[in-house]
Amino acid sequence: MNNSSIDEKSLSRFGPDDILDDRSLSIVINDDVEKTGTTVDIHEPPNGGLAAWLAVFGGFCGMVAEYGVNYTWGVFLNHYNEEIYPGKMNELSWIGSICVALFFIIGPVNEWVTSKLGYTKMLAIGNILCPLALMLASISHEIWHLYLTQGVMFGIGASFVFFPCLAAPQQWFTTRRGLAVGLSMCGSGVGGLIFSNICQAAISNLDYRWALRIAGFVCFAFMLVATILVKPPSNAAPAKQETFKELYQKQKQLVKNRQFQIMLACGTITTFGYLTPAFFLASYAESLGLDPWIGTNLGAIMSAVNAVSMLSTGWIGDRIGRVNGLFICTFLSGIFTLAIWTTAKNEAAIWVYVVLYGYFGGGYLTLNGASLPEVAGYDNISAANGLFYLTSVLGYLFGSPIVSAIISQSGYVYAAVYCGMLMTAGGVLCWFLRVERAGWHPLVKT
Repeated sequence: MNNSSIDEKSLSRFGPDDILDDRSLSIVINDDVEKTGTTVDIHEPPNGGLAAWLAVFGGFCGMVAEYGVNYTWGVFLNHYNEEIYPGKMNELSWIGSICVALFFIIGPVNEWVTSKLGYTKMLAIGNILCPLALMLASISHEIWHLYLTQGVMFGIGASFVFFPCLAAPQQWFTTRRGLAVGLSMCGSGVGGLIFSNICQAAISNLDYRWALRIAGFVCFAFMLVATILVKPPSNAAPAKQETFKELYQKQKQLVKNRQFQIMLACGTITTFGYLTPAFFLASYAESLGLDPWIGTNLGAIMSAVNAVSMLSTGWIGDRIGRVNGLFICTFLSGIFTLAIWTTAKNEAAIWVYVVLYGYFGGGYLTLNGASLPEVAGYDNISAANGLFYLTSVLGYLFGSPIVSAIISQSGYVYAAVYCGMLMTAGGVLCWFLRVERAGWHPLVKT
């Protein structure tokens, strides 16, 4: 048998649709064809197996570390504003904004960085920078020290963690991609639950400096697990060593995609308001005269609900359509903010809001990641992730300072309206996206 040809019997296993499927990247002929017969290896995601689920668990651990620290910012912000730098809310709010914005700073060159370093080296860089940032923040004495450590340094380190932990589950799965991404992303909710309680307990019983150090040690442990486990599929197409010009051309083509344009617009708008409850509910509870532990537990409960949401909405999205699920979660996040937070004046009302926003807000995060490959295509995951999450930078950078200014000038109710309107507008854009993909029929899965 000639090794350079495929006999009719082997080819007959594939229909025309299989051969022309846009996800089929290549056909590899086994060198040992004389003994084993012709082998066709299409670069499809494995959709399961031990290595796949270990990669998902590694992504989960990475998200626990970076988002766990992020979700404790409300605890630290409240403590800094009340005890360490009183009356400096506007200046302090920039620290959390800078940190979250820099989570996505390598976005435009993510594909190039991934091809040069690979997931393991990227995660190792993050595993050094993030814990070190918290340790250095613990010996700071000025607000600008916190800008550089808890803000810039942690944010850049987290950027090297976020993209591998998001991309690996996307690469390992197709039919269960929503579930896989949800499992990975629910680490952010679990991380918030873990870190919020640890940090509040450390602040109350030791001091905020030890809270930062303990958070650094816990962060290091989880990121180490991620560094070991997060890998691309072994049958993935080799990363192409693209020049910046080639990368720019690919991204330029993506931006011409109308559906991708809608996702970019949605991502840009919603990130200006999305983190408002996570960052400011603790201080809002204190402004109502509630116990400080209630503010901490609000963040912890929201994180726990996030974890449940990210798992369940990912699974539901696989069944009703990921874009459909994205629309529902984003739109309802805005509606519940407008309807409940603006009128919440007691503990019970705040708890109701936390549960509802935590669930649908968590679904918004998960289904963004799960929907992106549907819109951009499996072959463009790295470039699409980079471009999409780059749009988050402006929103996360300026969103919290804007909210802080609104609170200072007009109060928390107007901040809630600001957040609710932005999330509702994002939900409307998600509806336009599902109409663009599947028409006006509401029951079509997309």
